[in-house]
Amino acid sequence: MTKTIDPKKKSQYGQFFTPAEIARFMAGLFTRKSEDNCRLLDAGAGIGSLTAAFLERQAPSGLDFRRVEVDAFEIDKSLHPYLIRSLEKYGGIQNVVSNVRGDDFVHAAVNSLSGDLFVKALPRYTHAILNPPYKKIRSNSLYRSALRRVGIETVNLYSAFVALSLSLLEDHGQLVAIVPRSFCNGPYYRPFREYVLERAAILRIHLFASRTKAFKDDDVLQENVIIALERGARQGNVTVTTSIDASFTDMETNGYSFDRIVFPGDPERFIHVPTSPEFNAIERSRVIRFTLDDIGIKVSTGPVVDFRLKEHLRDMPDADTVPLLYPGHFKEQTTDWPNPELKKPNAICRNAQTEKWLYPNGFYCVVRRLSSKEEKRRIVASVVTPESFPNTKALGFENHLNVFHEEKHGLTEALAYGLAAFLNTTAVDENFRRFNGHTQVNATDLRLIKYPNKKSLIALGERAMRSHEQIQSLTAEQLESLGS
Repeated sequence: MTKTIDPKKKSQYGQFFTPAEIARFMAGLFTRKSEDNCRLLDAGAGIGSLTAAFLERQAPSGLDFRRVEVDAFEIDKSLHPYLIRSLEKYGGIQNVVSNVRGDDFVHAAVNSLSGDLFVKALPRYTHAILNPPYKKIRSNSLYRSALRRVGIETVNLYSAFVALSLSLLEDHGQLVAIVPRSFCNGPYYRPFREYVLERAAILRIHLFASRTKAFKDDDVLQENVIIALERGARQGNVTVTTSIDASFTDMETNGYSFDRIVFPGDPERFIHVPTSPEFNAIERSRVIRFTLDDIGIKVSTGPVVDFRLKEHLRDMPDADTVPLLYPGHFKEQTTDWPNPELKKPNAICRNAQTEKWLYPNGFYCVVRRLSSKEEKRRIVASVVTPESFPNTKALGFENHLNVFHEEKHGLTEALAYGLAAFLNTTAVDENFRRFNGHTQVNATDLRLIKYPNKKSLIALGERAMRSHEQIQSLTAEQLESLGS
């Protein structure tokens, strides 16, 4: 079915239709049963797969609802014939009333929640099931200003749909949604995480280990999670399940205390998704517990945004330029600069307009912000050495690099190598993947990692410099010894 839909229209609305196996799994996550009426919200209903799966479950397993009222929102009216056909067959079998609504869910929900006197208020729903659209919201868009009217600050339609649906639930109403994992970390989704965690308990998280197989018909490369929430409930342990794909044949189930999902005292409110009940080496360590502030260093996004400084960029260096470094200039611990085959500028003019974007030449640890999906490690760290750029006093770091520095100056040589060696360990990568589900590594993420103390990082750097080795597979005991 999904391949018959116009790709341009799918892109316009951010549509990704739910495979039948996932729809059935999601419908099975609701635990609230009642003999009273059920009011089900399906926001962004598409062709009706999720509501149909919910109603199928109502029939054989007896969710015990006397009456089910469905509000299925779908703005793409070309899908309404499919949606109506999916739902109408349940009207005669059960006491089910389905309302297919073609109005914009965001505006309808905002108007209802804000008490607009000129619109009919939506009901308080007992259940919400959704596969929301995935589409960025511009900062100056009507959606952004509408959402702010009801206290929702977010950057994507999928998180807006979840926040609005949660707000429309009655107390102890339950929500099940399949969404990209990107909301679990990063600064842009912090207001959304806070909004959800203040209003609901996380009951369950399901993680798909494969990036490509959950929505294989739509070529979705986002890592997806299914999350089950209960509004107004007391937060208890969280059930985490994992499977490779939508067949769920290899599903593993574990329970975790909430403090392993959202770490106490974490100002960013990152949502971690453990994949094993055992604590990994970083979590077990008694000595890897320092922040970058404790160590006295900082990490920043590379300040050179090339399209904003285009007139100052040069393909190759000359007398008036300094090196401009992109991720492609680094291969493990070697620097390949200048690189005429990179198809990126290799230099930036040093002048009054660019001076504030440059760093003094020195030793730095850099981490690529984007890793390819084929790479084994999410965090890929390298060392910048001044010897690689003789006869220059400054360096430009492009925006796709994260740079570790001391007040915008270089680190000591051993500290730079120690940071890179630590960040490249398998233990750090495994720990990082518990809260980061996409290929982007932001400076905020790197600030929240726990590190050995400065003395231990320097010792690790000296070891790496002597042996010229990549220290990836340090054991728990070796990591522990970093603090001795």
